[in-house]
Amino acid sequence: MTETPSLGIGALARRAGCQPETVRYYEQIGLLHAAARTEGGQRRYGEEAVRRLTFIRHARDFGFSVEAVRELLAMSDRPDMCCDEVDALAKHHLEEVESRLQRLAALRDELKRMIGQCAGGKVESCRIIEVLSDHRLCDSDTAHGGAHDLGEPPTARRS
Repeated sequence: MTETPSLGIGALARRAGCQPETVRYYEQIGLLHAAARTEGGQRRYGEEAVRRLTFIRHARDFGFSVEAVRELLAMSDRPDMCCDEVDALAKHHLEEVESRLQRLAALRDELKRMIGQCAGGKVESCRIIEVLSDHRLCDSDTAHGGAHDLGEPPTARRS
């Protein structure tokens, strides 16, 4: 027996802890199946959409990329398959997280060092401004892995 989709987009979003725009986005990129529509064109979702969207949101909260979530969803749609691929994908993600943590720790240390060297005088002699102006004054190259490596959107790097 198939369920009759009864949830509107707002109700689905609330149940999954996100905004309706997020639901539309995940539909647009194909992570969430297109909703059934009423005669008036309103989206209607069932419990399967709640489960799928909750899965997507939780995986994204864990930092999995959209592509990794797409792969995980494809695997979860095949419950009889061996979970070796799921395990490999999670291990790869863990390695990326560990690497990001190392870069963040180096960045933290460099910021602490810069702040510690600031004499609190005028901006013209501020060590923080000086170090930010010249990468050679940093102790660690690791701290310069790039903002994109730490999750900053590309548009924020260009300013």
